[in-house]
Amino acid sequence: MKKHLRLFSWLMLFVCITSCKDQVKTDQPKDQSNSLTNELNTSNAPNSIVRNLVQDGDGNIWMATWEGVFRYDGKSFTNVTKDVSSARFFSILEDSKGNMWFGSIGSGVYYFDGKAFQNFTTKEGLPNNEITSIYEDKAGNIWLGTNGGISRYDGKTFQNFILAEDTIVEDKTGKTVPDFTRPPNEVNSIIEDKTGNFWVATRGNTYLYDGKAFSIIRNKGKAFTNVRTIIEDKKGNIWLGGRDGLWRHAPSTSLRAGEGEFTNISRNFVGYIHEDKNGNLWTSSETIEGSWVLTLYFAQTFLNKNPTATEINTKERKMLFGILAAKDGSIWFGSDGVYRYNGKTITDFRIK
Repeated sequence: MKKHLRLFSWLMLFVCITSCKDQVKTDQPKDQSNSLTNELNTSNAPNSIVRNLVQDGDGNIWMATWEGVFRYDGKSFTNVTKDVSSARFFSILEDSKGNMWFGSIGSGVYYFDGKAFQNFTTKEGLPNNEITSIYEDKAGNIWLGTNGGISRYDGKTFQNFILAEDTIVEDKTGKTVPDFTRPPNEVNSIIEDKTGNFWVATRGNTYLYDGKAFSIIRNKGKAFTNVRTIIEDKKGNIWLGGRDGLWRHAPSTSLRAGEGEFTNISRNFVGYIHEDKNGNLWTSSETIEGSWVLTLYFAQTFLNKNPTATEINTKERKMLFGILAAKDGSIWFGSDGVYRYNGKTITDFRIK
């Protein structure tokens, strides 16, 4: 209850309500115009695109960036892959055993046990060397979303699935997909829901995999395309964000052969969705004016067609990428560097 009271207290600062066609009504923080600070910059912080962020079991924050993979221990930044690879890094995962996985563009995936690195590429069995998403399923298998396909790693071998026109099929021939040809076959997001089905989002279609076959996910006959992120929240709702906005699929509604009932929450382009410890959702999205904002959706209002939401204006018109709700309650997000929002101000860690 105290956590909710603290959250409520700073949210009361947001008094300017805005609305526009096909958008949710949101509260605009009054103090955002002067909220961007850089007083805590460090000499080793990333200064380029930061695509994804995770926090490990020890509280360290890891970032997949165009300059490498960075780790922040609360005091300083360290480029962990500086002497390992010059590739751009796109995706990141801490698995259930505490090991780290780093997905690169062009150099495959790197496995890091805290001491040594192991690199997996097409030579080891991947269908492609561009790793755009990483996910661990309930059985401990690692799923790698690549350009043109998916690879399931059980700790010994890779089982590959290739995008083929309007479906995804298992490939046992060792077929590979050429690097640096990502859209429209880039695999953006993979999750396993509570029923054991897998949801796979690509720059093209979005698919449901029941362990036997892939089917296109549709709403009223229309396929979801260019979905950038999928998550399942604590209550079992499935959220899809992408070109057509933010959508929710409730667990109480059926989903047969990919056809289901979905509720549209916002028409803004959504890049990432992240759930915090209180069950609220944070998204990075582009407004109709072309600026990018963080949007907070309150868990208590999810069942409403228009849930209560608050926009946190990041001031500059830059793209926003991965989002992380840290254990201390702060919100980290990637852009042309890494930023931290503490409920009042946004800290810019870039080197000036």
